[in-house]
Amino acid sequence: MTRRKTDGKQEPAIPAFDSTEQETFLNLWRTYDCLKAIEEQLFGQYKLTAQQYNALRLLQAAAPSPVPTLALGRRLITRAPDITRMLDRLEKRGLIQRTRRVENRRVVEVELTEEGGELLTSMADSVREMHERQLSHLTTQQQEEFVALLRLARKPHEDSSCDWLES
Repeated sequence: MTRRKTDGKQEPAIPAFDSTEQETFLNLWRTYDCLKAIEEQLFGQYKLTAQQYNALRLLQAAAPSPVPTLALGRRLITRAPDITRMLDRLEKRGLIQRTRRVENRRVVEVELTEEGGELLTSMADSVREMHERQLSHLTTQQQEEFVALLRLARKPHEDSSCDWLES
């Protein structure tokens, strides 16, 4: 295969990818980037990151029970090396509250505040619309197949530090 240079000389075509694995990965990365841009646009309107939103939703699902910080970190979709700083920001905005257990002061529990719950309620329709914008062009069957393939691709690399799929 050849391709034409602008000066009219022929040169061999450069393979686009080194392997099918590389092509798959780079397509996954590009897809993530496209979908992430839509997500950042929405969450930016609420002055949240996707990870902060994820934490708030996990706390909402656990309510009225508080969640220990370490358990919350394990349930996040993306790893949070500095979950304390993320929670500091959410607490400063009044969206969460943290308390230490009386019987074990090292354990910090987190719960959603009323204000945090109200924010999530106000965002719900927009978040649903965002996901539709991101993926509704795929049929339900295609989405289910895609999820199955993603799980299969991730399986040998998943470890016990993330348990968000174990429900």
